[in-house]
Amino acid sequence: MASETIETLTGTIAVPVYNRQGLQIDTVNIDPLEFGGKISTRLMHEAVLMYQANKRAGTHSTLRRGEVAGSTKKLFRQKGTGNARAGTRRTNKRRGGGTAKGPKPRDYSYSLPKKAVRAATRMAILSKIKDSQTVVIDDFGLPGIKTKEIVGILKALKLSGVSCLIGTEKLDPVIYKSARNIEGVKVLPANEFNTYIVLRQKRLVLTKSALEALRHSKPAPEATA
Repeated sequence: MASETIETLTGTIAVPVYNRQGLQIDTVNIDPLEFGGKISTRLMHEAVLMYQANKRAGTHSTLRRGEVAGSTKKLFRQKGTGNARAGTRRTNKRRGGGTAKGPKPRDYSYSLPKKAVRAATRMAILSKIKDSQTVVIDDFGLPGIKTKEIVGILKALKLSGVSCLIGTEKLDPVIYKSARNIEGVKVLPANEFNTYIVLRQKRLVLTKSALEALRHSKPAPEATA
């Protein structure tokens, strides 16, 4: 289990806003209280574990001694042969035998309280902002589905080859279809963010409207890890 570390942020955090050419055109001052004001590494860790567990298929299966082919007859008598005592051919001690206590299909999914999940997501976003791993762009302004345009914008922002999560205010089919074939780049509307996907990508790229949507969304209630 992750050790408990809670960081309380005060003051404001200045985040630069860039245009399509990678030039800074503005600055946004963010109050940490808009995202809860605290960062709990333990709570974020538990949220990530939950998402990873929920992604597991749980279809692993091994054959136990009662399920493998072979006679159930004892191979030879217990005493007097000079050999080590042996049971059936199905025992896990023999080649082709069953597996002792091997895995069987199971459901790994579980859920944390909704308040904790919401709080962890906002903590993840705040941690990206605090660590200067968030890039705000005024607007992508794509005329149509143009992967080349997205690649050029990311290159201008010095994010070429870096895994990024591009956040839009709402589902934007043009940006999604333009970026979906770029390795390491994922596009999601801001209301679909979760702790796992935010922390997994090295950089968080937000449109200005997406940032405003996150700032003015309903604050997550405090939750203890």
